[in-house]
Amino acid sequence: MPIYRIMNIDDYEAAYALWIKCGNGLNDKDDSREGIDKYLKRNPGTSFVAIIDEKVVGVILCGHDGRRGIIQHACVSPDCRRMGIGTELVNLALTALKEEGINKVLLVAFKKNEKGNAFWESQGFTLRDDMNYRNKALAEMVRIDPDYLND
Repeated sequence: MPIYRIMNIDDYEAAYALWIKCGNGLNDKDDSREGIDKYLKRNPGTSFVAIIDEKVVGVILCGHDGRRGIIQHACVSPDCRRMGIGTELVNLALTALKEEGINKVLLVAFKKNEKGNAFWESQGFTLRDDMNYRNKALAEMVRIDPDYLND
């Protein structure tokens, strides 16, 4: 049975390894230990980990800007899927956001991430096709893209 708790910076190495294992898109600045530490300090109670046998098997990085919530990196170890861990992590994050007065949550999922998109659909997240997601880097960074983007 998993144990769930708020994520802290001591979980970074395990969370980062899991993000890589699960194919999350990362970069060397925002997803560095320093970047995640800054994020967790700004959003101290909205990110969670799932632990089995003292090992992080699920993580959801979640926060808000005071107006909108955003789910950043969510994943469950492939060998621990279909156990309700992802759903519980989402529920914990959404409850934490509601407690902070946040009424709407967004996330970004790669189009080619079929399993991830199916999961988010099952959680009630709808696809918006009336807008474009735009991005501009303010610092030079190295992207660490999942393998399925290169297919």
